Formats: sequence, structure tokens, C-alpha cells
Amino acid sequence: MFPKKCPSCGNNLKVEKLICNNCNTEIRGEYSLPLLMKLSESEQKFIIQFLLYSGSLKKMAKKLKVSYPTVRNRLDDLQNTINQFIREEEGDNE
Repeated sequence: MFPKKCPSCGNNLKVEKLICNNCNTEIRGEYSLPLLMKLSESEQKFIIQFLLYSGSLKKMAKKLKVSYPTVRNRLDDLQNTINQFIREEEGDNE
């Protein structure tokens, strides 16, 4: 999993440099992580499952062997997390 927090202080990490392994071209700057990369591994897996099951929470619940309300609650939690990231990003731009 891609690190998102500083192991020393816990602050959010940003990308500073991208390198081409073929020609060694470097691109430098300060880039925020894309929103989906900010999510935990389990949240990312949930999104992938959601897409693979065409957004059917009923199918997901059956496959995961949990109740429909459990899957619905996980989706609601994920939506709240994403909305929080969006609010934080909007606050950074002001």
C-alpha cells in the first residue's frame, strides 16, 4: 500500500518527484495524492467490489456474506470519508 502519512509525525505526505525508469526523466513539483489514493486499502477494495457488482449492494452483501444494511453502512461511511477529503481540499484552495 502506498504510504499516505509521515511515519515520524503523522502528517499527510505529498508527491514531490516522478521518475521515468526508462530514460531517467524527472518531473519535480508538489502534488497532492489523488482522492482515491487517500482512501485505506479496505476502502479501495470496497470501491472495486462495488464496480465489479455494477453497484448492486444486494449482490455485494451476498458475496461478502454480510447483511445488506452492513454493506449500505460501509458505503455511507465511505461517502462520508470522501466528502471529508473534498472539504479538506476545498479548504486548502482558499
